[in-house]
Amino acid sequence: MAGPLRFRYSTERWSEDRVRRDLLSPLQSTFGAELNGPWFAPPEGWTARRLEMDNGDLALFCWNGNEAYWLGNTQTPETLWRTNKRTFEESPDPISEWAQRELLAQLEVEDPWLTEYETVSHFFLPVFLSKDGRESTREFFRDHAGGFPDASQAEGLRFYDDFLATGVLDEYRYTMASKLGTSEGFDLSRMQATMGEFNTAKLLVDSGNDIEPEVELGSGHSVDFRVEDTLVEVTRPRPPTRRQVDTAIGALKASGDAKTRDQLAAHPGAVLVVDCTSFRDDEWHRVHAEKPGVGYEPLVVFRYRPDGRVEGYSRGSVPFPLPF
Repeated sequence: MAGPLRFRYSTERWSEDRVRRDLLSPLQSTFGAELNGPWFAPPEGWTARRLEMDNGDLALFCWNGNEAYWLGNTQTPETLWRTNKRTFEESPDPISEWAQRELLAQLEVEDPWLTEYETVSHFFLPVFLSKDGRESTREFFRDHAGGFPDASQAEGLRFYDDFLATGVLDEYRYTMASKLGTSEGFDLSRMQATMGEFNTAKLLVDSGNDIEPEVELGSGHSVDFRVEDTLVEVTRPRPPTRRQVDTAIGALKASGDAKTRDQLAAHPGAVLVVDCTSFRDDEWHRVHAEKPGVGYEPLVVFRYRPDGRVEGYSRGSVPFPLPF
């Protein structure tokens, strides 16, 4: 499976002739491809080209006399297979800024509704233009409001655009954006679960906490956040079906039970956070009225609405501030 978009960095010498021979030619024979000039001027001292495939794939390539950068959501030509990969943040600013400008312009041509939300478009660019995730991630925001039930596309996008504009997750862009999905298939439940981590980040940060996402532990597990010295694991239950036996409270307890048998069993004292943002109003009202446990504490249960309103409750001793 392909991952998020990253540069491939070459230290070999490149020329226009070599680009045509080693990059364009294999792509042309596989997909049908054209070699075109860039839409925006590359950094001074660099030459750049766009490789545009008949199937909609895109690659960018820029080079000077000593090094080159490749970025694409298509098959990587064999001559670049052994090159190192670099994120946007790990690459020189002028190269990174030029490439992202090209990609954002491409995204605006393909899905102009998405680029109206500048911060969302920028933050998730590594997956919005990725090889396997470009269709599914855009569909998630277009047709499912970023995971909010009974909300419009604009409401869901505005919620995440406002939060990401704070910059609190900028340092963790690739880690967090990649979780949204780089698989070609569309998996609504998994994507909703991913956005549960963004919702939890907002909950924690808005309450005055400093967070560290995706913490690797000596036990071999990783947990979703660290707040000071406290580990935080997030789960997001699937909304209940319309079957009578499948209730909101049942879904909440089942989701919590799955976590307590894995990561939390190895790290007692970690806080379990359950994001019920996928629940509709009537489902959430039953949970909030009863405030059920899940067989584990400390526990935080919450739900956001796209206008920023949040409700929730806690059980046990949660060692950091919350807004409820």
